[in-house]
Amino acid sequence: MKISKKLNILAGTAMASSMIMIGGAYAEEDTGGKVVFEEILVTATKRASTIKDVPFSINAQTQEDIQRSGSQSLEDLARNVAGLMIQNLGPGQSQVAIRGVSAGQIVRDQPGVKEQVGVYLDESVISLSLFTPDIDLYDLNRVEVLRGPQGTLFGSGSIGGTIRYITNQPDTEGFEGSVEGNINVVDGGGTGGHIKGMINMPISEDKAAVRIVGYHTEYAGFIDALREGGSIDQNVNSGSRSGGRITLLLKPTEDITITPRVIYQEISMDGNNRQEVFNLYANPFTTTRTPVQLGPRQQFLLRREGFNDKTLIADLTAEINYDGFDLTTVSSYTDRDILVSRDASALTGSVSVDLGFPDAAVLLPSNLRDTTKVKQFTQEVRVSSNNDGPLQWVGGVFYANTDRFYKQFLPTPGYDAFVDAAFGAGTSAGAGAGVGPVDSPFYSELPYNLEQVAVFAEATYDITDEFHFTAGGRYYDYEEVRSVTQVGLFGNGVVDQVDKTASNGFTPRFLASFDVNDEITVNAQISKGFRLGGVNDPLNTALCNANDLAIFGGFQDYNDETLWNYEAGVKVNTGSMSLNVAAFYTKMSNLQVTLDAGSCSSRISFNVPDAHSQGVEFELKAQPIEGFDISVAGSLLQSEFDSTVLDSTGAVLGGVRDGNRLPSVPKFNIGVTATYNFELDSFGDNTEGYVSATFQHRSSIFTQPSDQEAGGPNNSILRQASGLPFGGASGLDETVLDLELGSYQTMNISAGIVMESWEVVAYINNLTDENANLSFDRERGGRARLGFRTNQPRTFGLTVRSFF
Repeated sequence: MKISKKLNILAGTAMASSMIMIGGAYAEEDTGGKVVFEEILVTATKRASTIKDVPFSINAQTQEDIQRSGSQSLEDLARNVAGLMIQNLGPGQSQVAIRGVSAGQIVRDQPGVKEQVGVYLDESVISLSLFTPDIDLYDLNRVEVLRGPQGTLFGSGSIGGTIRYITNQPDTEGFEGSVEGNINVVDGGGTGGHIKGMINMPISEDKAAVRIVGYHTEYAGFIDALREGGSIDQNVNSGSRSGGRITLLLKPTEDITITPRVIYQEISMDGNNRQEVFNLYANPFTTTRTPVQLGPRQQFLLRREGFNDKTLIADLTAEINYDGFDLTTVSSYTDRDILVSRDASALTGSVSVDLGFPDAAVLLPSNLRDTTKVKQFTQEVRVSSNNDGPLQWVGGVFYANTDRFYKQFLPTPGYDAFVDAAFGAGTSAGAGAGVGPVDSPFYSELPYNLEQVAVFAEATYDITDEFHFTAGGRYYDYEEVRSVTQVGLFGNGVVDQVDKTASNGFTPRFLASFDVNDEITVNAQISKGFRLGGVNDPLNTALCNANDLAIFGGFQDYNDETLWNYEAGVKVNTGSMSLNVAAFYTKMSNLQVTLDAGSCSSRISFNVPDAHSQGVEFELKAQPIEGFDISVAGSLLQSEFDSTVLDSTGAVLGGVRDGNRLPSVPKFNIGVTATYNFELDSFGDNTEGYVSATFQHRSSIFTQPSDQEAGGPNNSILRQASGLPFGGASGLDETVLDLELGSYQTMNISAGIVMESWEVVAYINNLTDENANLSFDRERGGRARLGFRTNQPRTFGLTVRSFF
């Protein structure tokens, strides 16, 4: 049997004389030859404990789990985590939901909407609505997914749950390192690969150590873009990710630990994973332009697109151990600079058609540039018990100050001349109000400042040796101030309009667990979650038709969202098999739903009085026969509105009808990973081989609530006429689409050889070349463009790892 050298990722009760690696997890072999799984230590309750002892539903994916499943991102990882849904909204943009608590698609120009799932890197808050950081998974200890509201201990955006990236810490015990290289080829696409490495170096025996991680990844593109004139740009959505982190461990005394760290990451993508079915410039209805029927993994561009995200995180964690309690302080600073650059030619061109501009104006390349700059400082100070008594407790204070500056402008060279020719000299300059740049028919600035203060506490008391009760709560106080400037021909002329949002309250939670025996624990939880409300951005009134202006013009602000979560679960760990099952019911109040504001090319958020999510989630890991390991993670969900919201005309607004589904939530999701391990004596001692397969099924979802009523009640068939007479097309022809994103299945397979200090893995991801629709994309309410974001095609790859 192979004896692993990477035991620092797990800890548990020693039961055996040797350690073996099975199915992406570690197991022990006792003296009787029985294989048992070793417990994973997690810190979901701000103290180290096993998954079985955590009194609520939690998943932990170790580094080996990540490697064996072929995961390269949080979206990949989600297929092996019950109840976790990551909806792809384009490069660097995603919608994260846990247990069906989802309000729909958040888009770039809604910077005031808060996230529903908190994301932490160790102790530091890094979550940001829409732009959840896609942290590289190399040299992680584990990724923890905490299901249900976590506001007591993790307040920021944790109404649905919390995701925690836990990194490996510097080790004073000795020098070690690793390196990983990869090359991959996308079927019908480009070539990608990566190089990653880690070095751990003791500086002073038992006193100091440093751990350095670096990585660079080249992403292969797979979307082809048709260009004006008939040329094709291939693989336009290629890109790269580079970064690293340096962590220093200082232990001046046995009772003091100081860990400063710096992390930097830069993501650069050359295009979007959007496959289009209609574009103003490329559609089958034109006659004076060549008719175009866009195919799978194709789009049309007048100008190239891109995405850039530069992230700097500097944090310092210090812990002092006293007699009876520990004092922990966490200081964190985050600086992010994000640019989403997209081809908005169809958007601008559609307005030009409505304004009666000549074809030369309609065909001007137009670049919508969304920039988000974030500077955030957080500070947490907490104390926690460190004794073995029946009462365990933790309490602390949290402070955060976030400045988020969002700017959007629309450089369209030559556009002002057409505006002035149509409406009179000086019209374009007047629309810019002396603020907007020339040749930009839209310009906006939205600086935000969000300040929050919170006090939290939680205590667990062992009523008996078997029965444990936990109670906790968090008091929060938020204040947000923002200023709005929105000018240009497409804007509404607002300059420096100031809006404020403030809220305070208390979120409690209660947990109970009972140890039936050494192998079985049952637990229950009642907890409350909270998400801050806000103020909608002004509509682009110049683009709205009269009907849309009447319907959406009255939605100025939206209230805080709250929920109550009720759950019960059972955790079984026999040593050779672990099973975690939980059933839950979540009652949501004032759910903040996002909706496209028709032709206005704007989005609004509004409150739905009542909604719910209920279901069952399960995770199983077992070794039914020697050498064969299997893990299964799945969820059954019912997430629905319990209210009907009507617009000013009396019609159902945005698909929010009692009984309709919440967006982004599949009814059924399951992932299965099976691995067969075997010895390879012919390659030398301590050598083993394995073959592994990961299968995922996701049932259908909707991107926005309105999609399930695109053709009327219980009818998701969209019949979209652009209303844009251009290129010989009348604008009356309909594009017919089903906006219910159908179920899909994917399978990854791999085979590897693991030696004492080397591992070689060959793999095929998306074996069946599934072309899945991950989310629906529309421009100007669907009049200018219709499409779907899709996944990566079949990919062949080879990975080599070395440990030293």
